[in-house]
Amino acid sequence: MRGNKAKNTKPEILLRKALWHAGLRGYRIHWPFAPGKPDICYPGRRLAVFVHGCFWHQCPYCKPPLPKTNVGFWQDKFNSNKLRDERYRQLYREAGWQRIVVWECQLYQNLESFLTIMKELHRGVPASWQVAA
Repeated sequence: MRGNKAKNTKPEILLRKALWHAGLRGYRIHWPFAPGKPDICYPGRRLAVFVHGCFWHQCPYCKPPLPKTNVGFWQDKFNSNKLRDERYRQLYREAGWQRIVVWECQLYQNLESFLTIMKELHRGVPASWQVAA
């Protein structure tokens, strides 16, 4: 597992390049002052974007299979990842931040629709419309 990166993964870089080309600049990468060091953070807008890998966070859309060996370890690992994600979700809710989770599989399929949502959030869309993830 030494070769698995936690930062600057291919989906993160793809999203950052797309945001940059769409003119949505001013973000911070892995900003340490927000809970969980989000992959992309707009501190002034109080917006955090997490790019979740389908395997590591057990995507509910593509449902990757569990590894066949050492099943107990992997179940514990995935459960702890889900608990950590839920804890961060609660921290952001309490702090009044917007938190968006982008799944790796959805990023590759619907990058343009995500950019549209990000542009709307930058314009200041009412809180009732905003993405709750």
